[in-house]
Amino acid sequence: MSFRSRAEHATGIITDLLDISPESTQAKAIADAVEKEIIEAVLEESERCVKVASSCCSPDLDKAHKIAEGIKRTHTALIANLSSLR
Repeated sequence: MSFRSRAEHATGIITDLLDISPESTQAKAIADAVEKEIIEAVLEESERCVKVASSCCSPDLDKAHKIAEGIKRTHTALIANLSSLR
């Protein structure tokens, strides 16, 4: 499931909980805000994972660097994919 579809699903849940029927532009604005927060959370967690990998593997720095590089490559691919959605 893409971030956008998750954001739209969350928008539906939110509007149902609030018992409202927003206009399409309002629903899009809500979905945009939710999607932005999802993306920011993923980016923050990927940075946290890099820090954890670096700190937990400090005796074996080569392994830590390999893990960190793998996470950074995934992070870069994620940003490229997200950028293409806009």
